[in-house]
Amino acid sequence: MNALLPTLALAAALWGAPALCAAPVPRVAVDIGHTQAAGGATSARGRAEFEFNRDLAHDLVDALHARGAVVTLINDDGLIPSLAARPEAAGEVDLFVSIHHDSVSESELEPWTWNGEPQTYSDVWQGHSLFVSRDNPDLPRSLLCARSIGARLQHMGFVPTDKNARRRPWADQQLAVHYYDNLVVLYRTALPALLFEAGVIKNRDEELALTDPARRARMADGIATGIMACLSVAPREEGGERP
Repeated sequence: MNALLPTLALAAALWGAPALCAAPVPRVAVDIGHTQAAGGATSARGRAEFEFNRDLAHDLVDALHARGAVVTLINDDGLIPSLAARPEAAGEVDLFVSIHHDSVSESELEPWTWNGEPQTYSDVWQGHSLFVSRDNPDLPRSLLCARSIGARLQHMGFVPTDKNARRRPWADQQLAVHYYDNLVVLYRTALPALLFEAGVIKNRDEELALTDPARRARMADGIATGIMACLSVAPREEGGERP
């Protein structure tokens, strides 16, 4: 295949032009990060990250269904036993997407009080970011899908963060994609996989934005568009196998 064709097809799908080839029905696994017992980061107003992740994941599932994708939702009850169990639960899909929300280091947090309870916050950082692993067995597709999501979200006006570049090398700086090689859900799998951080929940303004249903649905729409565009570029072969 001409090296330019994946890029051209991706751009066409992202911006609404006809795709260069007909694609089979995409199969996507949407993973809700963290669990009820280990809720992840705590927001500036004391809400567990798991709850943010579940809300956005449900919106993403709806957006993917609306586009005709077959979707497997992982960890909806928050009781999944291990990180390795997440990609195992995905089954045979074309892409594994783990939904998360970002925080900041303890040293950057400041104290405040919300509803009479002591909390911590940092209003320095905000914005989304994406992660792939160089140890994933299908890094090219993982990276293409991360770039596709990043491009669509920025086209819609969502602004990424470069906060994570302090610890994670860039895979694509313009589209806010990082390498995070030793994430279990990204490399202990046979699937193309990426992790999406929707925003910084320790930022008081962004926390409110991330809980707004209309904005959250719009972000899910952008993620879904990016996923479908990516999977239309490199569809499965007949018989359900990935190329």
